[in-house]
Amino acid sequence: MNLSIIRNLLLLMVLFNLKTQAQTWETLQPENTCTNRHENTLTAIGDKLVVFGGRGIKSTDVFNTKTQKWTKYADTPIEIHHLQAVTYQNEVYVIGAMTGGYPHETPIPNIYIFNLEKGEWRKGPEIPKERLRGSAGCVVYKNKIYVVCGILDGHWDGHVAWLDEYDPSTNTWRKLADAPHTRDHVSVAIVNGKLYVAGGRRSTAKINQVLNLTEAAVDVYDFKKNTWETLPETMNLPTQRAGNSAVTLGNNLVILGGESAAQVPAHSDVEAFDTKKKVWVKLANLNQGRHGTGAVVVNGKIYTVAGSANRGGGPEINSIEVYK
Repeated sequence: MNLSIIRNLLLLMVLFNLKTQAQTWETLQPENTCTNRHENTLTAIGDKLVVFGGRGIKSTDVFNTKTQKWTKYADTPIEIHHLQAVTYQNEVYVIGAMTGGYPHETPIPNIYIFNLEKGEWRKGPEIPKERLRGSAGCVVYKNKIYVVCGILDGHWDGHVAWLDEYDPSTNTWRKLADAPHTRDHVSVAIVNGKLYVAGGRRSTAKINQVLNLTEAAVDVYDFKKNTWETLPETMNLPTQRAGNSAVTLGNNLVILGGESAAQVPAHSDVEAFDTKKKVWVKLANLNQGRHGTGAVVVNGKIYTVAGSANRGGGPEINSIEVYK
């Protein structure tokens, strides 16, 4: 059997597993729980999930996926919300977050870093003032951190299409080309060397359009070519929403949860974009719709925790689900 046939068979097996065997979300029942919260974030260090942030100052909660137990660590040093945290060299980095109350939340001017081994937070370097924003997408790629889109003034106005590269090893910033679409309340992921931006909206409380202006288009940044493209309309995100989570599973971009003007309950929709076949596939719904949280892949399983069960500010939840 030649290599091309073997590769095709392997691809078919992966797609079959994604569409059939993996079509279940399990709500875990650990012996203890994390703090109820929303507009928080979720990342992972090794086998452990790190959940922190949300409205108000809350603890940093860590879930051991092997022992299925939660441990509480230090509170965040300031109120941190509306962010997508990342893990860099076994530490958690906060970039592109906000603090303060609705509708004029303000971007946090410094990077904040959590060290799990020490159980401590520290204040990091300043972010360039002219690039400050919150509610932005954030990812790590080849030891550099990328921040995309976001909003300047809470939910009021000032959404941007900026893309910035931050090198923690040298504490240097580099402006890259703007994305084709402005959006905030966005979560992003990297699949096969490309940055995918799907979901989000243009929050504009100034004209009473906070939830309505969702973005359907999918923008893709190619790191090799240093260029953006917008996928054809036929590849738009099927269920428009913001405050969703995004993760990478194999060759798939997975978008889960979110909120929109279309319904009061937070979205339980989970949709995967096959970046090879260029098609969206609907996956099993979350057991509990949620927005304003994060998702992460650990050992081939997607985890999501906490969030808001309805659009807007609550009710805050603390349940944890895993997609096997």
